Amino acid sequence: MTTTDMAPPVDKGPGRPVSKKRPRGAATGGLRQAVSATTLLWIMACLYGFPVLWFVLSSLKPASDLFSYPLTLVPHNPTLSGFKAAWESANFSQYFINTAIVCVITTILTVGVSCCTGYALAKYDNKWLKVFFICILATTMLPSEVMLAPEFLVVRNLGLYNSFAGIILPAVLTATGCFMFRQFFLTVPDELVEAARIDGAKELSIFLRIMVPLSRPIMLTLAILSFQWRWNDYIWPLLMLNDPNKFTVQIGIQSIVGAQNINWSVLLGASVISMIPLIAIFLVFQRYVMGADINAGLKD
Repeated sequence: MTTTDMAPPVDKGPGRPVSKKRPRGAATGGLRQAVSATTLLWIMACLYGFPVLWFVLSSLKPASDLFSYPLTLVPHNPTLSGFKAAWESANFSQYFINTAIVCVITTILTVGVSCCTGYALAKYDNKWLKVFFICILATTMLPSEVMLAPEFLVVRNLGLYNSFAGIILPAVLTATGCFMFRQFFLTVPDELVEAARIDGAKELSIFLRIMVPLSRPIMLTLAILSFQWRWNDYIWPLLMLNDPNKFTVQIGIQSIVGAQNINWSVLLGASVISMIPLIAIFLVFQRYVMGADINAGLKD
């Protein structure tokens, strides 16, 4: 057979699509994995949400129905008497104002100090900064109860006992906040900082105009966590405050508990009232906690 007898090659051309066969089990396997993950998340949501649902619905029950047998999830005769009695039995309006002042000031200072500390630990090469970072992390290995006594002595000797400053200042610097910002700033390319320095930007300008806007998701996340920590803090305000007009919400809830008996309906109502600001804060700011484009301003 000569070369002229051979069939010429078929030119498929660029316009003809090339058929690619997908493995038969690829779609089924991906669907199975998605269903398994979704099912697991729903199970975890139910495990975490059921006690909270029971807690909230129990606050709507009269005191006589809380321990009735058999136990029921949905109240038969829902009432708001527990909420009303809780609000009237304690000076909740003053407690809310005091707690809001402490939480807002502490959150602002915590976010600012943690952001500055995290940036210095991530972007400046100094062996003493690494030692300082290890010392900060070491504080997380100590139980908070161990640090209560020395912190109390220091605050008392500074003349801050029975004041809001005595509650705020020890809570400003947190190892969690410094670690969060340090880990985030490590992911920011050094080329971005170097490009700003070549353009003549000062260090403070780089930090305020580049790093701070990029770290907005971490700032909002830490702000939510810090507000929650300070709102639920009980031991430290109990040690530092002896003036009833300066009590926080958690101390106010504890004052409802009697020495001989406990009015569970009132206690549950007061606990649900204390949860409302935290839920509102989370619902308002959760949509702002999103990923940041840390490569903005860089060319490929």
